[in-house]
Amino acid sequence: MRRLFGTDGVRGIVGGSLTPELVQSLGKAAALWSDGGRVFVGRDTRGSGPELEAAFARGVVEAGGTAVLAGVVPTPAVALLALDLGAVISASHNPPEYNGVKLFDGNGRKLTDAQEEEIEALVGAEGPGGGSILPVDVAVDSYLDHVLERFETDLSGRKLAVDCANGAYSGLAPRAFRNLGAEVVSVGDAPDGTNINVGCGATDLALLQRTVVEQGCDLGIAFDGDGDRMLAVDEHGNAVDGDQIISILALGIPGIETVAVTVMTNLGFHRLMAEHGIRVVTTDVGDRYVLEALRREEAVLGGEQSGHVIYLVGHDTGDGLVAALLLLACLDGGSLAEAAAAMPVYPQTKQNVRLATRELPQAVVDEAKRLNEELAGRGRVLVRPSGTEPVVRVLGEAETAEEAERLCASIAALVTRELG
Repeated sequence: MRRLFGTDGVRGIVGGSLTPELVQSLGKAAALWSDGGRVFVGRDTRGSGPELEAAFARGVVEAGGTAVLAGVVPTPAVALLALDLGAVISASHNPPEYNGVKLFDGNGRKLTDAQEEEIEALVGAEGPGGGSILPVDVAVDSYLDHVLERFETDLSGRKLAVDCANGAYSGLAPRAFRNLGAEVVSVGDAPDGTNINVGCGATDLALLQRTVVEQGCDLGIAFDGDGDRMLAVDEHGNAVDGDQIISILALGIPGIETVAVTVMTNLGFHRLMAEHGIRVVTTDVGDRYVLEALRREEAVLGGEQSGHVIYLVGHDTGDGLVAALLLLACLDGGSLAEAAAAMPVYPQTKQNVRLATRELPQAVVDEAKRLNEELAGRGRVLVRPSGTEPVVRVLGEAETAEEAERLCASIAALVTRELG
């Protein structure tokens, strides 16, 4: 059982559960695990980033490795440019007070549970020392060249609103879209170390929705703080989530026969894929589990409702900018609202129950099973511990919003009674 790693790396509030000392230990353990090789290190725009980047690099040096420091770059850039190992100092979509460490192997793949356990076992181990630190300043350009070379699409005549979440895509994503011919209205594009994911980006679409409507844009694109998530807003200001985006790609990219998604994916997505003869593989929540399923099934497209969109042709992991370019290519100048409307959306109600423990009592598991058997595909309930926060996440989904709310409330109340 992993003690430090959650669904997507090690995360915590800086100065609380996440300290420079812990990050230094992780840097040493990760470099020891990779035999003291070269570790490509990037970070997002959080104010704590430089200190934690330096701590991680010290750990790599203690392990006899070389820390190649790229500064602020999107997470998918680290995956593409990983050396013997890739590391990102980021807490992704979490608020600014959080930070964390995410790791990629030398092939740009997120580590498995077993590999993370091996690294945890090396925390506290002694290293030979004698490593080095090498700053580089070409990572952003190298990443952008790779993306535009492989996923170029003509955006002439398109007016896009782009919300960079005051994160790692600030400046970079608007530049990419403009290079392809789009007119760009950029927001969430002024990071100051304290405003990443605050009132902007893929975790809060309100700013982008207003911008699209007020500026008369064709659509809006929102990234999260480290750039591995992407959501969209149609020309009317309506949110388009990851399920809808993946459905558009599945029907728009030639040759897609299998997609991998998570247990959070809307029932309407499953219905649409069945109508088109596309097989759906369902995984636990977490884009790395989607990645594992895609490789196991020899498929190339998958993702999460939250905005992780993965396409494994010309890339190794989920990439917000690539997902946006694929979506724009599939639209081919058409309406996002019309394309998204192809997928029926079952109402979902979600609730987070904040608790000291994330272990689910058997009574909750049994009740969820009973309700799902009773619903027989007309709806469902889902209860799962969060992999990134001390909460239990509850989902109710049904053909009507009222039924979804009732299902969610009943399970959330049971969780509270059993664990409160």
